Amino acid sequence: MRVRLLLATLVLLMLSSCSVAAPPAEPRASLSVAQALGSPVNQGFARAVQPYAFSFPRDHGAHPEYAAEWWYYTGNLRTADARQFGFQLTFFRFGLTPTPAVRSSGWATSSIYMAHFAVTDVAAGQFYAFERFSRGAAGLAGAEGDPFQVWLEDWRADGQGPSGSPMRLRAKQGDVSIDLTLQAGKPPVLQGERGLSQKSAEVGNASYYYSLPRMPASGSVQTPAGSFAVTGLAWMDREWSTSALAANQIGWDWFALQLDDGTDLMYYRLRLRDGSDDPYSKGILIGPDNQLTALAHDDVQIDVLEHWRSPTGDEYPSKWRLRAPKAGLDLTITPLIANQELSLTVAYWEGAVQIAGSIAGRSVGGNGYVELTGYRSQGERNVHARGQ
Repeated sequence: MRVRLLLATLVLLMLSSCSVAAPPAEPRASLSVAQALGSPVNQGFARAVQPYAFSFPRDHGAHPEYAAEWWYYTGNLRTADARQFGFQLTFFRFGLTPTPAVRSSGWATSSIYMAHFAVTDVAAGQFYAFERFSRGAAGLAGAEGDPFQVWLEDWRADGQGPSGSPMRLRAKQGDVSIDLTLQAGKPPVLQGERGLSQKSAEVGNASYYYSLPRMPASGSVQTPAGSFAVTGLAWMDREWSTSALAANQIGWDWFALQLDDGTDLMYYRLRLRDGSDDPYSKGILIGPDNQLTALAHDDVQIDVLEHWRSPTGDEYPSKWRLRAPKAGLDLTITPLIANQELSLTVAYWEGAVQIAGSIAGRSVGGNGYVELTGYRSQGERNVHARGQ
């Protein structure tokens, strides 16, 4: 069960309906991370093998010569009276062939798209998650760099200006919606070696990866509780690759943290099947003045303090202590609500968190997002997965 199986599943779903929206209360069968990303089987696609010369807004757009890519937006928002929300809007492109479709039909496509939309209403203790699929044809879904836009039907992100910012995010499913404007904030941060993020020892098992780590956000959020004017901070992650998990990798824990002193942190912990951390785990600390400090696997220690068991019976970490002595960091990270699991065709936990701790001996707080993948595959109790 590998990348090709994931693509076949997406194609079958897409052919049965141009789009699918899944309510959060309805668990759905899907693939495991290890099954979906077990090895590179995508013949003919380019692979990430050396640092890349990024250009914006061009690289906000699609890279069809690679097998997969994603546009990841997450953020924490508040109303004027401090009601808290988290949001996620993510778009995935999966390549069927590295060359453009040449058939005469307007439905012909070389890519299919998947999108996830989620809102956390902290005061209500509710998490809403939805999913759609479509082919990259007939205007149903696509991505362009200049002007920047990525969309799946009426879920979309649109950029303005020579750098693609500010960006406007819009998504609506039933009585849950967002309409947010994201300002540029800090400049793009290239992850790994000048944007080449190596995931294991195999040449080409890497992605091109950049982040927009601190984007001031404003706009509106709607839930069944009402419509709310909000402000806050968002984070954009962009990756494209023709890559896979190595045979001994089962998933990852990803942390995107925005501290209230202006410091930001991205760190991903790749997990091995024996329960240990992969030495290719890594991250970066972004200072208030945009000074960058690379964090290798040996620079960071993460201790799981609590766990949460989902309604499906799967267990996820649910509170962490993250220490990076090299950077003077000692942080406790706690989910705003426990149940932020997207139990969709691609199943994973991704949710808003709060932060308390210290940096260089000074007390610090903040918010962020954490993503957890590969936990459903343990024991092969279900056939579940995630899209990165």
